[in-house]
Amino acid sequence: MHHANHHYGHSHILARYCGMPEPLHPPRIHGYLQHGWNIGDGLAPGTPYVPGTRLLVWSDETRRRSWSQGRRNVAVVGAPFAYLVEMTPPSTEPGEGTIFYPFHGWEGQQVHGDHQRLIDEVRASETGPITACLYWNEYRMRPVRQLYERAGFRVICHGYRGFWWRDHHRGFLDDQLTELRRHRRVVSNRLCSAIWYGLLAGREAAVYGDPMVLDNADMTFGGEPRLHRQWPELYGRETDFATCHRLARIQLGADELARPDELRKLLGWPKEGYV
Repeated sequence: MHHANHHYGHSHILARYCGMPEPLHPPRIHGYLQHGWNIGDGLAPGTPYVPGTRLLVWSDETRRRSWSQGRRNVAVVGAPFAYLVEMTPPSTEPGEGTIFYPFHGWEGQQVHGDHQRLIDEVRASETGPITACLYWNEYRMRPVRQLYERAGFRVICHGYRGFWWRDHHRGFLDDQLTELRRHRRVVSNRLCSAIWYGLLAGREAAVYGDPMVLDNADMTFGGEPRLHRQWPELYGRETDFATCHRLARIQLGADELARPDELRKLLGWPKEGYV
């Protein structure tokens, strides 16, 4: 099983939805599961991929892009976060303040930009308490974390997504859903998974501020300029919730979710037990 299928506890969430008791090691998914929202074919740039392997993507839009790249063994399953929302009782609380997700890097690429400038912009634009959720990569960088702490932000991290089958925080998305529902708004300086997740969780969302620069960014599918061009509804300090929520359902495949028995078949799981 590709190690990215474990990222963010995705395989655990899908096993839970299928009614399978969650083991320490999730069942083997027979294929590559899209592990984050992207504007390409469902695979992260540079992902090792065996031609012909089934690609399990979040939305029909992504399936069509993948098809245009010559991939034929592609199935739409919906985002694991959408299954999590489906399984979790809805929140009756409106939330308070804003959770801010700065654009982040990862093990192989770092982000360059002015965090202080972002902090000043967010403080000037948002009302109520502000939580800065840093990705583990930035959270462990004490100077970056301290900038947000000194600005009076509550600073958190959802945990480590895992890498090469090690150190996965299986409750990553559970924690993220809890935090999103704790707030009224979710904002970021780039359109990203967290924005779509917040909208699906019923929260207002907005994208503004310096989008920062990623080391050796892959521009094959258009990069940040395309994000702004294709989804202008998400940009600006105030957005229309109904419009953006509808877009989130499309991007996360929230209306494409399979029944447990269907999902088991798509993932290559047996009717009972594990493989």
